[in-house]
Amino acid sequence: MKPAKGKKRPAHRPGAALPIGLKAPPKHAPRKLVTTGDVVRLQRLMTHVLVRPLTKSDGLQPKWIDGRPMEEVAAEFIKPNDRLSAFERLQLYNRMYWFRLLDNMHDDNPGLRAVLGDKKFTRLIEAYLTKYPSRSFTLRNLCSRLGQFIREEPRWTAPVTALALAVTRFEWAQTLAFDEAQLPRLTTAEIAGTPLARLRLRLQPYISLLALDFPVDTYVIAVKRRNVLRTEASNAVDVARAAVRQKHVARPRRERVYVAVHRLENRLYYKRLERPAFLILESIGAGKSLEQAVAAGGAKVKPEQVGGWFAAWMELGWLCRRK
Repeated sequence: MKPAKGKKRPAHRPGAALPIGLKAPPKHAPRKLVTTGDVVRLQRLMTHVLVRPLTKSDGLQPKWIDGRPMEEVAAEFIKPNDRLSAFERLQLYNRMYWFRLLDNMHDDNPGLRAVLGDKKFTRLIEAYLTKYPSRSFTLRNLCSRLGQFIREEPRWTAPVTALALAVTRFEWAQTLAFDEAQLPRLTTAEIAGTPLARLRLRLQPYISLLALDFPVDTYVIAVKRRNVLRTEASNAVDVARAAVRQKHVARPRRERVYVAVHRLENRLYYKRLERPAFLILESIGAGKSLEQAVAAGGAKVKPEQVGGWFAAWMELGWLCRRK
């Protein structure tokens, strides 16, 4: 079993710290599974084996975390068969874990991968998964702490950390837009006659409001369009393939933008917002009264502007009644 083409995993130098969120593994595997505690200890040991980073040659590390030979540790709870040793059988699971997660994050972060390049991106992801291994039953949550990790350890993305973080936030917002719940839309009848000072609304859970220092919405769109062209060109003549491979999407320059990432009729959309509109929506999301939210837009905002924004937000179904 090998990593997907073009995604060769570079060497990683793991630190001594245990992965965040995991309890320390038992020193030895239980000899028999008699109690629930025995099963839990075996599961904990297997989890630590799975999340342990691969070697430079994509294999199971030869030493366990306490320095013992990995063959000795594997023999405690994995039986060999007529084709594979205990170490080799355990290595299959270790590889499958890493190859699956690396492939998934490769596909979910085309913009971040374009910013960093494939090799640097893979180093970042491997370091991230070593510190924050997957703890969810679904791969959907795999990138949930990636932005936090970039802030904690910016050396993996330097010297473009600010751009990398902006792209990461934007791409995670797309995941939320696809998967988060949709609540009943607000109707005019529900708010009729309620004083603005008492009226509190909320935003749909699938909406993310992003204040970004780079126009990453247009950048990610351009990257995805280029990637589609590359895929289509894979069946074209050599000259066309070479032309597509050379197409480069320039990194965006700094520019303050306000973006709402949302969905409509099961399709993903990005909507640029004026700063006052962004501040109003942000205040609504924070639980402010409608009167307070409108005031957050600033004194220069005209009533007809606010009316136009709210009409659009109602039509898009962004607003819900806060219970």
